[in-house]
Amino acid sequence: MFYSIKRKSIVTVLVVIALVAICMTGMANEQVSAVFNNQSLRKVPVYGVDTEEKIVALTFDAAWGADKTQGILDILDKHGVEGTFFLVGFWIDKFPDMVKKIAESGCDIGNHSNNHLNMSTLSKEKIAEELDYVTDSVKQLTGVETKFFRPPFGDYNNTLLEVVEEKNMIGVQWTVDSLDWKGLSATEILSRVNKGVKNGSIILFHNNSDNILEALPLVIANLKNQGYKMVKISDLVYQEGYSIDSSGIQHKTN
Repeated sequence: MFYSIKRKSIVTVLVVIALVAICMTGMANEQVSAVFNNQSLRKVPVYGVDTEEKIVALTFDAAWGADKTQGILDILDKHGVEGTFFLVGFWIDKFPDMVKKIAESGCDIGNHSNNHLNMSTLSKEKIAEELDYVTDSVKQLTGVETKFFRPPFGDYNNTLLEVVEEKNMIGVQWTVDSLDWKGLSATEILSRVNKGVKNGSIILFHNNSDNILEALPLVIANLKNQGYKMVKISDLVYQEGYSIDSSGIQHKTN
């Protein structure tokens, strides 16, 4: 009798262990599935464009200072090159005349948020406020609609990009970071751009970095020597009929 009871107890324990193992396996599979689903649903902005054309975009983030902005516009004009300026709201408020000059030059104006915050930490409502302020300010000053948004610090998440889409804008990052904000010399900036550039690249500069006025002519000359044409973001990035792969490269679909 003792043997029989002991045997039944062992069987019961084994059954319980088996059931627990099955449950744990199911939970693990659900967790793995959730991870993969989250990855597949992760949104990314445009880092670059898949194209056979030798075209690139020069972009300038403007958040602090403006004393070199006219110099940048003059260099672009002298070399017959177009660029894109991503403007922060408080910069617009401080330098409205320069905003108008950028628009009059023919360069694109992009949205860079109102307060240059880490946008992934904000609520959907706050994100909308940040975007709307810049959109409305630029429209009031220039009549231009901002079609592209660059997140400060390159910081983004799905919520941010969803709001950007709802505002009929396209999120844009960069392929090549010049690191000009670190005080690199003109030749160091040139070297970084030269090493990273390829067809469809988006190149990041800042409008008031230490050596931008010395570096920009070198960069432009070097890119022209390689056969590149420098265009505005609106002439590089597809605005319809496209897909974006996991690395942020935009592909034309029709």
